[in-house]
Amino acid sequence: MASTSNIERLDNVRRKTEKGFDGHTRREEKHYKCDECSKQFSHLGNLKGHMRTHTGEKPYKCAECNSQFSYLGHLKTHMRTHTGERPYKCDECSRQFSQIGSLKTHMRTHTGERPYKCKECSRQFSDLSALKRHIRTHTGDKPYRCEACSRQFRQPGALKTHIRAHTGEKPYRCEGCSRQFSQLSDLKTHMRTHTGEKPYGCEECSRQFSQLGALKTHIRTHTGETPFKCEECGRQFSDRSNLRRHRQTHKLASASGSLEKCSSFHSKIDNDIGGFREPIAVFVKDKVSGLLSLPPDLTFQCAEPPPQVVPEEHSLTRRRPEAATYHQRCSAGHAAVCSPRPAAPARPGPPCLPDPAPNVQTLDGVTRRPETGFDVRPRREEKGYRCEECSKEFSYPCHLKRHIRAHTGEKPYRCEECSRQFSQLDDLKTHMRTHTGEKPYRCGECGRQFRHLDSLKKHMRTHTGDKPYMCEKCSRQFSELGDLKRHVRIHTGEKPYRCGECSRQFSRLDDLKKHIRTHTGEKPYRCGECGRQFRHLDSLKKHMRTHTGDKPYMCEKCSRQFSELGDLKRHVRIHTGEKPYRCGECSRQFSRLDDLKKHIWTHTGEKPYRCEACSKQFSRLSHLKIHMRTHTGEKPYRCEECSKQFSRLSHLKTHMRAHTGEKPYRCEECSKQFSELGYLKKHVRTHTGEKPYMCEECSRQFSELGNLKRHLRTHTRKKVLPVRKVMKAV
Repeated sequence: MASTSNIERLDNVRRKTEKGFDGHTRREEKHYKCDECSKQFSHLGNLKGHMRTHTGEKPYKCAECNSQFSYLGHLKTHMRTHTGERPYKCDECSRQFSQIGSLKTHMRTHTGERPYKCKECSRQFSDLSALKRHIRTHTGDKPYRCEACSRQFRQPGALKTHIRAHTGEKPYRCEGCSRQFSQLSDLKTHMRTHTGEKPYGCEECSRQFSQLGALKTHIRTHTGETPFKCEECGRQFSDRSNLRRHRQTHKLASASGSLEKCSSFHSKIDNDIGGFREPIAVFVKDKVSGLLSLPPDLTFQCAEPPPQVVPEEHSLTRRRPEAATYHQRCSAGHAAVCSPRPAAPARPGPPCLPDPAPNVQTLDGVTRRPETGFDVRPRREEKGYRCEECSKEFSYPCHLKRHIRAHTGEKPYRCEECSRQFSQLDDLKTHMRTHTGEKPYRCGECGRQFRHLDSLKKHMRTHTGDKPYMCEKCSRQFSELGDLKRHVRIHTGEKPYRCGECSRQFSRLDDLKKHIRTHTGEKPYRCGECGRQFRHLDSLKKHMRTHTGDKPYMCEKCSRQFSELGDLKRHVRIHTGEKPYRCGECSRQFSRLDDLKKHIWTHTGEKPYRCEACSKQFSRLSHLKIHMRTHTGEKPYRCEECSKQFSRLSHLKTHMRAHTGEKPYRCEECSKQFSELGYLKKHVRTHTGEKPYMCEECSRQFSELGNLKRHLRTHTRKKVLPVRKVMKAV
């Protein structure tokens, strides 16, 4: 390394200029103050430059591109983009930069310094911009939005790549076959088809693959992982293509289940035997065995009227016109329709429709008709793998392995952010959205986005008003099944959730979880603005309004707005006069519970707030805070007219009347006005003759305390000197 880098030289110059001739650090006084934001400066030039941030003035203009700047230094830095000048050079690698900040950031690649630390996961970065990008993985912030489809991204590079899906731009071309791609990674993957490179190897069987996705799919054959789940029947698959093929079985089953007429059960597949199309039957799935069988109570009606002879158009034969359509029987009333056509002898064939009698036998997964011996084989894999715990059967060993985790409790999939574990990969992917903030499911009505499809379905009921779940006790309806179950406990009194610490019981699991945090002290909800943490999500939402200034609750009487519903309810009592909280001692009523609690302390004498300096106690926290200023000397309230400071807001308000001349307190006897309530009380005694201050020596009474103090000197013969508080210099 060089003896002295550019940054070290600059720092040495800065340190020398900040020190005086005696070697001590020099602190320049700041005499110049900004009238807009009260920021102070030591030089008038700095204040003038700062004022341009308020006025928007940009007096320095670039002669090349007409860009304007508020500081001359910014213009000089900008000019280097035209001249190509790079005066700052790295002593390590000789790389040059146009700005000193860029050089400092670059030097960290040599020193390894990473001064920017993430508060969430303690990861460190050498660049502030890199830290900001990383923080978005925790906050879920996606500031870059696609104007075409409104999709959002965390980084501008990802947005640029996405935009090519709309523009069709493919800037990356393969030199081997001239094929083009929109992403560089896709081109690199494609190049392996020419080179034959297979960089991804399986550790179990040493098989190699050219793509990482192909390797991941292959590994599932070893692990038994089946991340792709059918939403209809819950069956899982290791490959997405297998899931797509499986979904077709549901489409065919739903189509066949709606057919109840004779003419709808003929197969479209020609049977080589007999030269006519083989008809099919309707099957139902047994929920216990999983096999397909004929419904015993199914009755069919022939779609055609009962003519004596089957017309020519009714024939289903294509390859052999002379072959007759064969129906063994539809029902007892349509024997003529189901008889062979006279033009050609009928050949025996399978029945197209079943008898209503439940004469179906299942043997080794094969459904047979006893009278014909015709086998109806369901299109379903054999289930040769049985769980030893619950005897459930599976078609594939990987499915059995996944199922066994329900018994063993194994959770092989771990979240890298919070270390939470899951038994299925799909559950992990869904959970990751809580960290990334991804919400792929969008409501078409209001544009709101959700992490889970079920959440979107539930949300849609807020638009449709659908409430499919009804309470049998009170007929109240709910849009979600969980809400109904919780509601039923109101009638039954059931509280199935018990706290292990204090044995308190709850009717809702969420209430128990919130309660447990009072024992553990856990506060999982963090404010992104100030870092403050909360036990409940509702508390965080309320707190966020202190930053955003949002006040969604409005009083209908006076239009005053509030950030919390409780504040609005308490405010409404001002209009209604409601005072629901009554003191048990004196029957005094209050509109707020806090006011009642404070009032009760006047009866009990309780003073729970103690001053640590002098041990004086107070019944209210606000009184303690005001008292503490007598020890600290703090006077946070300043008069804007004369800069005099006060420890209490009430004292400042009283003082302000000396400037405004306001005298809000009027004597009812003589209409004389006063600026302070104490002055009015003293004056009223001149009318009433009240003398509340008595001398203990001679029982003489006075209307003012000052007069009593002066009188006491006649007894003590001592002059009372004013007490001066001497504050120790800090």
